[in-house]
Amino acid sequence: MMGAVLGIDPGTRKVGYAIVLDADSPAAALGIEPIETLLERLKPLLALHPIRAVALGGGTNAAVLASRLETVGVPIHIIDETDTTYRARALYFEENPPRGWRRLIPLGLQLPPRPIDDYAALLIARRYIALGT
Repeated sequence: MMGAVLGIDPGTRKVGYAIVLDADSPAAALGIEPIETLLERLKPLLALHPIRAVALGGGTNAAVLASRLETVGVPIHIIDETDTTYRARALYFEENPPRGWRRLIPLGLQLPPRPIDDYAALLIARRYIALGT
C-alpha cells in the first residue's frame, strides 16, 4: 500500500494531526490547528506526502470533521481512540524527557507543558496502520 496515513485527533476547537508513513517511523508531520484552518494548513503537507487514508479519532466532533475531510479525496476511517490521550502523554515524555528538577518527579504526576493532540493523532494513525487496512 503506497501513501501515508493522515491521523486526526478531533476536538471541540482544535485538531491534532499527524502524517505517518508506517507504524514504526517518526511522523512526517505533526501539528495542532484550529478546526477552521485545518484544511488550509494540510494542503501543502498533503502535496509533499500523498496520503492513502484518513484515520479519524471517533471522539468529540468526529462527524463534523469527517464531512470537512471528504474534500481530501481519500477514504476516511473512524478509529477508536480509547487510551490515546494517556498513551500520547507517555509518548510525549519519551521524546521530550523532563530536565532539571522535573526529572525527579514521577512522570505520572506531570503534565506536558503544551497540548499533545498531535501525539494522539500520531497514535490514531498508527492504530489504523496496525489494523492492516
